[in-house]
Amino acid sequence: MALKTARRKTPAQRHRLHFVVHEHGATNLHYDFRLEWNGVLKSWAVPKGPSLDPADKRLAVEVDDHPLAYRTFEGTIPEGEYGAGTVRIWDHGAWTPLDDPGLGHRRGRLRFELHGKKLRGTWDLVRMHPRGGEKRPHWLLIKERADDAQ
Repeated sequence: MALKTARRKTPAQRHRLHFVVHEHGATNLHYDFRLEWNGVLKSWAVPKGPSLDPADKRLAVEVDDHPLAYRTFEGTIPEGEYGAGTVRIWDHGAWTPLDDPGLGHRRGRLRFELHGKKLRGTWDLVRMHPRGGEKRPHWLLIKERADDAQ
């Protein structure tokens, strides 16, 4: 009788990590890109939305973390409240970190795979060097070249 060897599972395999992209019709239409990590949704506002074209480097401004319950939120945020406007889920699914996400976030480069309905494959979030007047860190959201890139 052959013995089975146990493979060590990565954190993402032990606990499925989710992502969501909200289309947010606030003052300016933008997309909120959110990755589940450490009990919150790490969030970036992407003015033009994610692109499947690896030649496109989309600005992604880091914003406040959101609670996990926000992953399934769709609706209208009333006028006068932060983020007022219509929010709908544009895409969602699972994500798999390709490197340690905590270390990557601190160093300014997150590499991950997305397993969504619209967004799939390997992606990078790369922090830009700060420029004068920026209130929040600016990143670039980039789709890596692959068969599923457009």
